[in-house]
Amino acid sequence: MGETTRRTIGPEERRARLAVRHRLAGAARAGTAEEVAGSLVALHATDAATVFLAVGARLAAAPGRAPDPVTALEQALYGERTLTRMHGMRHTLFVVPSALAAVVHSSTADAASVRERTTLVKHLTAGSDYDAQWLAETERQVLAELAARGEATGAELGAAVPRLRAQYVYGVGTNQEGPQSVASRVLRVLGMEGRIARGRPQGGWTSSRFRWAPAPPYAEIPRGEAQAELVRHWLAAYGPATEADLKWWTGWKVTDVRRALAAVGAERVALEEGTGFVLPDDLDPVPVPVSEHVPPADEPWAALLPALDPTPMGWQSRDWYLDPAHRAALFDRSGNIGPTVWWNGRIVGGWAQRADGEIVWRLFTGAGMGTDLGKDAVRAVEVAVEAEAARLAAWVGEVRITPRFRTPLEKELSSL
Repeated sequence: MGETTRRTIGPEERRARLAVRHRLAGAARAGTAEEVAGSLVALHATDAATVFLAVGARLAAAPGRAPDPVTALEQALYGERTLTRMHGMRHTLFVVPSALAAVVHSSTADAASVRERTTLVKHLTAGSDYDAQWLAETERQVLAELAARGEATGAELGAAVPRLRAQYVYGVGTNQEGPQSVASRVLRVLGMEGRIARGRPQGGWTSSRFRWAPAPPYAEIPRGEAQAELVRHWLAAYGPATEADLKWWTGWKVTDVRRALAAVGAERVALEEGTGFVLPDDLDPVPVPVSEHVPPADEPWAALLPALDPTPMGWQSRDWYLDPAHRAALFDRSGNIGPTVWWNGRIVGGWAQRADGEIVWRLFTGAGMGTDLGKDAVRAVEVAVEAEAARLAAWVGEVRITPRFRTPLEKELSSL
């Protein structure tokens, strides 16, 4: 990894890269859910609806038909199993290409699962008579029950394995002290370890209540090798990016980040916020539109991305695609982003779904959007955004979407 920067990559070029690599520009849209997930490395799945909305925003329609992300994703997740829902970076639930699942597990989730198990045993011994041996026997019974059934809900497992209905005192000696069931914690640990996996949800595609099923073991990959492989995929999708961006996205220690960057031979480039990195074969300039505000007439692009979408959540430093003045409207207090409106590589507004199903949106003013643009340019943006809103409404149909983490602008728009 060189110590000098090879060239400068400005915000305009970064936005041009994002448009294509994140499958947002019209001509770059994907043909399958697997292509979307592969292009973005991992789809945030803490909110079940996010996965479908993120794919829907990037899926090209077949000739004469509207895009159908629900069928595409359900087939990939539960039919072909080419996509896997699993815990990964920063203890967060993601949907990743199944071919990359072992890399995510070995690079990140494995260490997190060890910490999760240690914490659970600590809480059990502090707040009950249960210990590591009791936990191991409980897990054995759960795994045996799942092997016999094929899949089961948490409630079904609780009925079949009485130990899962046991309780312990959580937070002994703190202001959070109180009784808690072991069921969710046991299933979480088994899931993080990759011994069980989430199957079909109970209910529709927006449901976060899943059935559980036995999972085949992940291939064993040395941690350093897995981290380098994950960084290679991530830089291909999100580069250029800084050390801080990668550390934030992965949740790794800075020493792990630097080791992985060195392992892939990442090259240094100059960014507005400091030194960034790209893969060694990714230094060639990417063409940028003549105008940042109005792309060529045959290739305008707008996008309505959901809460927790991987694109706005992909970097820690976001000034190159989001005016800091609008952060308070789009993020909750924990740093979760709400639904966003994009135009040619920038976040230019937000959107929401009303109780009657209407998709409503609002453009910000300033920062290249609003009063500093002529009326014709603003109208071009509005037409493109309205078309995306109509496309979204067509495939969502009667389903109602409320983000798990509500943000100020989303709450305001949904109540209009």
